Amino acid sequence: MPAGWFHGGVTDELRSLSQVMRDADGLLAAGRRATAWAWPTGFPLLDTYLGGGIRAGELCLLGGPQGLGKTTFALQVARNVARSGGACAMLSYEHDATTLLERLVALEAGEMLGVDGVPLRRVREALEDLSVTSGSMEDRLSLTLGGAEAVSEVRTYADRLLLHRSLGSVTDLDAVREVIRDTIDRTERRPLVVVDYLQKVFVAGTPLEDERVTVVVEGLKDIALDLEVPVLAIVAADKEGLAPGRRVRVHHLRGSSALAYEADVVLMLNDKYDIVARHHLLYDAGNADRFRKYVILSLEKNRSGMDRIDMQLRKRFDQARYETDAVAVDEQLLDDRVFTE
Repeated sequence: MPAGWFHGGVTDELRSLSQVMRDADGLLAAGRRATAWAWPTGFPLLDTYLGGGIRAGELCLLGGPQGLGKTTFALQVARNVARSGGACAMLSYEHDATTLLERLVALEAGEMLGVDGVPLRRVREALEDLSVTSGSMEDRLSLTLGGAEAVSEVRTYADRLLLHRSLGSVTDLDAVREVIRDTIDRTERRPLVVVDYLQKVFVAGTPLEDERVTVVVEGLKDIALDLEVPVLAIVAADKEGLAPGRRVRVHHLRGSSALAYEADVVLMLNDKYDIVARHHLLYDAGNADRFRKYVILSLEKNRSGMDRIDMQLRKRFDQARYETDAVAVDEQLLDDRVFTE
């Protein structure tokens, strides 16, 4: 648990503002924070706009088209938190723990050696090789560039990054709470909580997706406040948002309008090529290949600061990562581009 932790959890007690002020004065006099702690994402420009990171009690939604790296981004944030000394609980409805481990090894190799580091494909081959019947992960990756060193780096934070194989037929909001409590007990830290993804959280007796999404998003927000943790939940887009040339916005997230209302922060990923203004493509053909190398990370909602901010990230999907040095976008972006291949 971070030093100077703010114990300002949800309570049914009715308090006057004077009492709230006295409590804040007491915390400050003791050298502690009077505001909720922030978990940095490890993407410096994003953290600047978020005022330090995702805060305790906040629900952050991450949306975007299929296959654009939402899990990659969320896992990289989880890794950044754990590597910096924090804890993370990742509930994965989509991937098993070994798949996430392979991604983390490739990510670490990329962070150490850049594009020369061992790619994800090679990491997977080494762990699946049945011709080798012994040896540690370091041994199996010893002949690759950065592989063994990457495994050693993952081991330094592995006890603080807990992975839960969640099931859409079983793992409900009560199970999410239990995972968080177990993580606090095992790490002695309040964790960043990652849910991949929100529409897969089980809700009994509610057949309509809009109703299920409302229950889940309200429940995750309550969990964030009650347990004083930040929650980062991936959200799938609807069919309209997946149309060619369409920029995925918060209203394209699949489910009810509660997604937009309950969230404190909404991040959207879009392929840069798909949403850049037409004239950037028409008058410089070389731009097309360059734009395909980037995603646009948009801060669409931010209750604690500025929003409608667009940043670009360089894809390194062969190493299961993004480059973290996001920069502002120079080109004009459109909501929907009326020009496709």
